[in-house]
Amino acid sequence: MTLALIAMMLAAAALHAGWNVVVKAAPDQREEVVLVALVAALAAACALPFVPPLPAAAWPYLIASVLMQVLYFQLLGLVYRHGELSYAYPLMRGSAPLLTALAAVIVVGEHLSPGAWLGVSLLSCGVVTLGADQFRSGRFGWSVTGFGLLNAVIIAGYTVVDGIGIRICAAPWPYIAWLFLLNGVALLLLTMLRGPRRLLEYALERWRTGLLCGLCMIASYGIALWAMTRAPLALVAALRETSVLFAALFAAVFLRERFGAARYVAVGLVTAGAIAMKVW
Repeated sequence: MTLALIAMMLAAAALHAGWNVVVKAAPDQREEVVLVALVAALAAACALPFVPPLPAAAWPYLIASVLMQVLYFQLLGLVYRHGELSYAYPLMRGSAPLLTALAAVIVVGEHLSPGAWLGVSLLSCGVVTLGADQFRSGRFGWSVTGFGLLNAVIIAGYTVVDGIGIRICAAPWPYIAWLFLLNGVALLLLTMLRGPRRLLEYALERWRTGLLCGLCMIASYGIALWAMTRAPLALVAALRETSVLFAALFAAVFLRERFGAARYVAVGLVTAGAIAMKVW
């Protein structure tokens, strides 16, 4: 994996952490998630006329990913409503690389170096440290933890599915465009069932924030999907989850969340994991 690719993945990680911080700080996390996804869908719709057609063989993977990501977005709003970002975000994003690595080996047949396995394991240890800190402080919530870990499974699932689907395409752009468009359409339909008036009022109030976060979201995952065509899925997933570093910093600075010694240790483990994957 080249330094340029690593730099792009770190930029994608920062963008991902950034829009998640905004969702957490929003007055209504569920509506904010839908608004962000709709902005990304509009951007994708504008790009579709300029990209090649999506190969027929990629459609099953695309549909499967959309179904998983709709559930992911629903759980994201629920977790952020009841849990701190500096706990919930690393729990979801930091657990996913190990699950992705295992799935990539079993499903895709990828083979990782010892250093790659060490890096993924260190990332996962950081998540365990966060959970232990929450439990020790008496602020451990089974619902937030349970839904967070469930979302980690979903993240690993759609990462592997997208990795397979995008590699079928001659170029990654049609897959990326269709993925964000269908995600937005699916979430909009779900919102319409709950009642569209609340979303419309919310969008009129928060459209500037939604525009910024939607563009950050499509750039963040778009870079990751492109990287999957050039590097092993497990390494891309693990590097992407260095976003926990940025999320921890943003949560401490902008959300004024407590950031004790255990969370510094967890962040250090994530950093060491990313370094191990590059050095070995």
